[in-house]
Amino acid sequence: MTKKDIITRISAETGLKQIDVKEVVQRTFDIIVESLSRGKKVELRNFGILKVKTRKGRMGRNPRTGDSVAIPDKKVVNFKPGMKMKLDVKENV
Repeated sequence: MTKKDIITRISAETGLKQIDVKEVVQRTFDIIVESLSRGKKVELRNFGILKVKTRKGRMGRNPRTGDSVAIPDKKVVNFKPGMKMKLDVKENV
């Protein structure tokens, strides 16, 4: 499912114009990204929790030369699904 599919479905179910729904959906995503970039946790009840975690650096290897390369720490977004989502997916898959 794409963002366009979400917008189309919400528009059909609510009777709102797609352009208005698009603005709301995009603004919602913008706010989520903004919050995560500030290091805040985003908790959406019955959906899940999004938070930023730091992945530790490690030693890697250059596949061409075989030399060891230091890979620095990096921040990644972690998603933990909510209980309702877990149950719904488990039942329908």
